[in-house]
Amino acid sequence: MAELYLVRHGQASFGAENYDQLSEIGEHQAAWLGEYFASRDIRFDHVVVGTMRRHQQTLDAILNGLGRPVAHIEQHAGLNEYSFRALFDALGDRHHQLKASATGTKRDFYAGLKQVLSLWAEDKLEGPVPETWNAFQQRVRAARQAIQQGSGKKVLAVTSGGAMAVMLQQILRAPAATAIELNLQIRNSSFCRFFFNAEAIHLAGFNMDPHLDHPERRQFQTYA
Repeated sequence: MAELYLVRHGQASFGAENYDQLSEIGEHQAAWLGEYFASRDIRFDHVVVGTMRRHQQTLDAILNGLGRPVAHIEQHAGLNEYSFRALFDALGDRHHQLKASATGTKRDFYAGLKQVLSLWAEDKLEGPVPETWNAFQQRVRAARQAIQQGSGKKVLAVTSGGAMAVMLQQILRAPAATAIELNLQIRNSSFCRFFFNAEAIHLAGFNMDPHLDHPERRQFQTYA
C-alpha cells in the first residue's frame, strides 16, 4: 500500500490582521519536520498542498529541511481551512457573548470556536457563511479521493487543522462532534500517517511531532 503523511501547517499569526502567515516559530517547526524526514530517509514522490499562504510556506520550509527535490507537486483547494472569522460573523444577536469570544484571550477564542463549529455543523448559524458544513465535508473528501486515486506511493500533503480533522472523521466514519474535538487537539506541524490504496485508507498515526519531541523543542509545541 502507499503511504500518506498529512501535515498541519506550522504556527500561523494568531491575533494578527493576517492570520494566513507563518510566524517565526512556524517556520522553524516546518524546517525541523523536513530535517526529520531527511534523517529517516523518507522520500516523497508526490506532494499535495492547499492553496493558502501558510500551506505553501510550510511546504517550502519542509522541502528546505528535507534537502531534496520532489518530482510532482500540485495544489488542491480541498485541503484549505474553513473561515473561522466568517463563522463568528454569522452569529446572530442571541449569541452576542459567544461572538465576543472571537476577540478575547486565546483560551476564550478556542472555547468559543468549539461552540461555533457545533452550531455550523448543525446548520444553526443565523447569518450567511462562505460554505456549509456539508460543502466543507465534500471538498475535503474530494481532496482525499484525489490523493487515493493518484499515482504517488509516498505522499506528503500540507493542510490545516480543520480539514485534517474532517478527513480523519471521514476515514473513521465518526460523527461531526469527533471532527470538532480532533480539530482542537492537532498541533502545528504535526502529521497523521496513513496507508492507502484506491479503495481504502487506514490511519497509522495521529498528531505526531517527533521533530519537536526534544526537551529544548517542547516549547515549540503549539496549537494556533
